[in-house]
Amino acid sequence: MNSIKHIQNALDELDGEVQKILIDWSIPLNEKDNLMLPILQQKRVLTQTLEDLTYLRDNPPKPNQPCGISKYRED
Repeated sequence: MNSIKHIQNALDELDGEVQKILIDWSIPLNEKDNLMLPILQQKRVLTQTLEDLTYLRDNPPKPNQPCGISKYRED
């Protein structure tokens, strides 16, 4: 699935952005938190989406049946 590959690439880019923020000593700690919060929120959404798509790829729903994706989630 191309979408899985694109989401994984986006996650890698977000990791890179977080690393750049962490390494930059000129940014105060409280500002680092403010810069990283939206990035980490995006990462959480993309991670859940990646898990959902991977689950659906590995466990495709039967015709005329709900996908049941909420059954495998822990949260």
